[in-house]
Order: sequence, then C-alpha cells, then structure tokens
Amino acid sequence: MIHIEPINAFSDNYIWAISDSKQKHYVIVDPGEATPVLDFLKKKGAQLTAILITHHHHDHVGGIADLLKAFPDTKVYSPAKERIPHSTHPLNDADNITIEAIDLSFTILFIPGHTAGHIAYYRKGMIFCGDTLFAGGCGRVFDGTHLDLYESLQKIAQLPPETLIYCAHEYTLDNIGFGLWVEPDNPKLLQRQTDTYSIVDNDQPTVPSTLTLELATNPFLRTHLPHIIKRVEEKLKKPMISGDEVFKALRIWKDQEYD
Repeated sequence: MIHIEPINAFSDNYIWAISDSKQKHYVIVDPGEATPVLDFLKKKGAQLTAILITHHHHDHVGGIADLLKAFPDTKVYSPAKERIPHSTHPLNDADNITIEAIDLSFTILFIPGHTAGHIAYYRKGMIFCGDTLFAGGCGRVFDGTHLDLYESLQKIAQLPPETLIYCAHEYTLDNIGFGLWVEPDNPKLLQRQTDTYSIVDNDQPTVPSTLTLELATNPFLRTHLPHIIKRVEEKLKKPMISGDEVFKALRIWKDQEYD
C-alpha cells in the first residue's frame, strides 16, 4: 500500500512524501527546501530513494543539492525540456518510471503552460501535478503560454474522475474566492467554501482534492459551460469564440483583479 504525506515548506508549499507500508524508503516530490524533508526523514528513520521534479521554479527544486549531500545515491527525475539541477533521469511525455524500492510506478504527462516544460507524475488514482492544476484554480502562466496551460488542463480533465489531485500549494480558499466571482450561484462551490473553511480551521491541508470536485467547482476546468462563457463575455464586452479564449480571459482576470 502506498502512503502519501505532506511536508510543509515556505509559507504555503507542499512537498509530497511517498512511501510503502514499511515507510523505510521515501520518494519526495518537488523539494523546494531541504531542511523540512531531512527533519521528516530523520523522524521516520527512513532513506531517500528518489526525487520527482515537476518544473524548474526554485520553490520546487531549491532543496535538491542538500538532499543529495545527505543521500548521494538518490535518483532525480525531472522534465527533459527544463534545466533541473542534478537531474539523473530526464523525462518526456508518456515515459514510464518505476521506483523499485517501494514498487511505485508512474506515467509522465507533459503539461506545459505554467512553465514551458512542466510535467506531471500519474498513476491510477493519483496525479502529482505541481503548479498546473490547483485545488479550485490553476497556475499562472510564466514561460509557457495560455494555450499550453488550457490544453494541459484539458488533458488532466480526461483522467478518471476519482483521480486525487496532489498539487504543490495551499491556495484553495483564495481560489474558491475567485471562483465565486465567476460562479456566485454554484451550490457545489458554495458548499466547497464552507467545507474548506472547516478544514483550514482544523489546521489540515485542503489537498488532495478529487478531479470530480474540480470539474464541479474549478472555473478553469469549466470554460465550456454557457453561463461561464456569458460571464466572461459580459466582463470583456466581446464574444468568446473558443474555450481557450475563455480560459485566457479568466486567467488574466484573476491575475489583474483578484491575485
């Protein structure tokens, strides 16, 4: 059985720690800081087996060097299209990897947009998607394009609805706030806001979420719906021709007026 635990980093990052039932070997996803990971592994009395990197931003790769000093045999898996320090296994779309120490396998999904070479690690039931899809939102566009990000989100939307979404930041309440600008009368979104406040008040992480919940409440996955298209058209005072246009308008709206 696979165990997944969050390690808090910076003010709102999640570094994901994956192990088997023995919890003696760990795979770490996007270690922006080394210290919390080293403290976690010391407490567990465990070894670091592999590091999985989704993209090149410092808050996802900044801890690699110090982790390798402590665990020099660790393999570093990373996107082939981005320059990742200490990478040992560059990965492309549809590649498959197996971490034998905990019998863990993933298929690589190329999901650019937030960055030009961003990847995700997918296995049945879960996806580690970095900063592409958030609970209730999506990442900003940096060195990718809005069209890239739209198409990447559409790719994730086609996964089985029960897929757990392991994103890398605790942005859920803020994302729900913007979602209510777009869909103020969405009952599932209103309920999600209530539920999320309760989770946060109990000092618990709001992720992972499920793809089912994202499809019902995340405006960036709902750009095909007539009432959202109408909302964006009213905001911009011009017609929207395609789903990627609606998506770009939503992302820019959030960038400029909400974030």
